[in-house]
Amino acid sequence: MTALTDFTARSIDGSDVDLSTFSGEVVLVVNTASQCGFTPQYQGLQELHDTFGGQGFSVLGFPCDQFGGQEPGDEAEIAQFCERNFGVTFPLFSKVDVNGPQAHPVFAWLRTEKGGLLGDKIKWNFTKFLVGKDGQVIDRYAPTTKPEAIADDIRAALSA
Repeated sequence: MTALTDFTARSIDGSDVDLSTFSGEVVLVVNTASQCGFTPQYQGLQELHDTFGGQGFSVLGFPCDQFGGQEPGDEAEIAQFCERNFGVTFPLFSKVDVNGPQAHPVFAWLRTEKGGLLGDKIKWNFTKFLVGKDGQVIDRYAPTTKPEAIADDIRAALSA
């Protein structure tokens, strides 16, 4: 697998999504959690989706329970939480592992494409990967990076 668009992932409603659906788009892939100190970033992610969505941009949220058990709910509970509390309309996927032997292939690939402070391991919820129109990773952002701080990079990727 050499591009984001080579992968498939299960949506939060249980259907398989061929990520080639996002071919030619700029995508921000984020591992999320509902009970994390960074959970309010859902609002900023939704704002990015609202601002740039009509220009060929998507946020893809992948809930993960690997960090402090901060995503304990099932898919229905997660979807309801995101919609009710943050008005999330961007695509959400089924809960995944992002590290270790059971890591979802998308995250195994993302980690090898762009390492972080801990090498290629993801250190916490709300790690973000910006992927260009060509399906290649442009950059990786720490959990502490607020979504609005990525807006200029998204603009640049959309105009590239």
